[in-house]
Amino acid sequence: MPDEASATPAGRRPRVLHVITDPRRRGAQNLARDLDGELRHRGQASDLRALAPHPDARPDAPDTVRTAVLGPSRLHPGTLRALRGAARGFDVVLAHGSSTLPACALALAGTRTPFVYASIGDPRHWTASLPRRLRTGALLHRAAAVTALSEDARAVLLERFRLPAARVRTIPNGRSAERYPPAVDAADRRAARGALGLPADGLLVAWLGALAPEKRPDLALDAIGYLPDVRLAVAGDGPRRAALERHGAAARTHFLGTLADPAPLYRAADAVLLTSDSEGVPGVLIEAGLAALPAVATDVGWVNAVVRDGVTGALVPPGDASALAEALAEVLAGPRARLGAAAREHTLARFELGVVADAWQHLLAEVARGPRRGPVLTAQRNPSAP
Repeated sequence: MPDEASATPAGRRPRVLHVITDPRRRGAQNLARDLDGELRHRGQASDLRALAPHPDARPDAPDTVRTAVLGPSRLHPGTLRALRGAARGFDVVLAHGSSTLPACALALAGTRTPFVYASIGDPRHWTASLPRRLRTGALLHRAAAVTALSEDARAVLLERFRLPAARVRTIPNGRSAERYPPAVDAADRRAARGALGLPADGLLVAWLGALAPEKRPDLALDAIGYLPDVRLAVAGDGPRRAALERHGAAARTHFLGTLADPAPLYRAADAVLLTSDSEGVPGVLIEAGLAALPAVATDVGWVNAVVRDGVTGALVPPGDASALAEALAEVLAGPRARLGAAAREHTLARFELGVVADAWQHLLAEVARGPRRGPVLTAQRNPSAP
């Protein structure tokens, strides 16, 4: 039987429709897929739809989430009609980042189905201009609730878009600990390296993400250039790959392409590196932490919610390859086991999928119970927030 806090007036948990931008495996899509699976596992009706296809999301590609696609493009009239029709079978729609906000605001206007918008990035980055800020704010006010990944992110949403405080909740990003087990011992690490075609011995740093400008993979190779005894494993693909393969540090860099399962790379590595110019709360850092891997990351967005400087890894200013190299050298030469153990303890307590799903179930049930003509949420912090 569902508990009172997560049940509709009829005594059942609300039926949830997750909407993602496209079928690729990216930050918002990954959380949507994991949360959909967890809700199903708990016996709650849940389904996942993508707004539109993507040229990189081939059915056989390892980074494709296999899910139904609603239409030809994100805001195509046919896509919006299909979303409106699909929503009729659900009590609440959960829009996971990016173009799902305008799509749900438009498609669900005038219906009795509320939607919740999960904000995953840094709005200071993607609403830098005044017109975009005003447009985004108007759309956010249409949502029954908006979630932020950290308390700092929540404060930005409240100040930047003047949203009612009761309508904005903090629910962290999350990953399943079962999917990212730590390496058992040195033999396990060597086996993981062998399976990926990586050298069995020596220091190895992992970098995971799209090879796109905002992720700054060039900085990762620049940093490795300062560390002649360290190798880099890059998991991901994108427009910058060809240029990176001509980089001076490419001889010590292993380009793995997109991995269907990144867990073996975490077990193979000694540390993880994140070099982005803009982030929310990256799932890569949560996955690495669950795998007991220390991280060196640029201090952007709300990365500091995952990486605790000097405790679970190191934070450095964005755009500084020499600072990244210095921090990496200190982490790799220091007590990696202690940093990794602290990272796992921290991520298990704050970002494990079970903890995050509890908070989502309470919020979705509260939204589904409320009147359809407006949210009646009460101000409440996420139970896992400090």
